[in-house]
Amino acid sequence: MAKNKSTDFGIVYSTDPDFKLPEDDAVMETQSPALQKIKIRLETKHRGGKAVTLIDGYIGTDEDAQELGKKLKTFCGTGGSVKDRVILVQGDHRDKALVWLLKMGYQLSKKI
Repeated sequence: MAKNKSTDFGIVYSTDPDFKLPEDDAVMETQSPALQKIKIRLETKHRGGKAVTLIDGYIGTDEDAQELGKKLKTFCGTGGSVKDRVILVQGDHRDKALVWLLKMGYQLSKKI
């Protein structure tokens, strides 16, 4: 599985002798909630028709994303997970998530 892992950089070949790929393991600082623009959307594709609320656009460490996801899932009273800094909350909880995130100081970029 590991050898089939693709990169999101889209670079196939470079003639630049000083070229270096960006590092995946770079430490990302968590920005304050006022500087982040969160996107909330509902998705049902590839989930057997079940609705999932996705909160995307979080900028920060994986640990902080896990903590934010846990607090949000607790507030909504449902399950979910956090994958690649995208918070998945089971069910259609867009309105609850919006209210909670605005209360915590996050900015909303888009509601779909």
